[in-house]
Amino acid sequence: MSNPTVAQRFPYVRDMAPGTYFWCACGNSKDQPFCDGSHKGTGFSPVKVDIAAARKVAFCGCRHTKGQPFCDGSHSRL
Repeated sequence: MSNPTVAQRFPYVRDMAPGTYFWCACGNSKDQPFCDGSHKGTGFSPVKVDIAAARKVAFCGCRHTKGQPFCDGSHSRL
């Protein structure tokens, strides 16, 4: 498996409603930070995220976080 595409070097901060979402793990989606199916053939798979209550979320933009799908500051070391 190759390295993911760095979509941006800072998190995608979003106000999220309760529901199920799929975070783009490959970095190629046109609907960042969410999956649009662009991972097909890359060896990457989207990460399912269940949001139980409305809240602000910082999704990883660089794709190097250890806590997928949430930002852990890894972008500062790229």
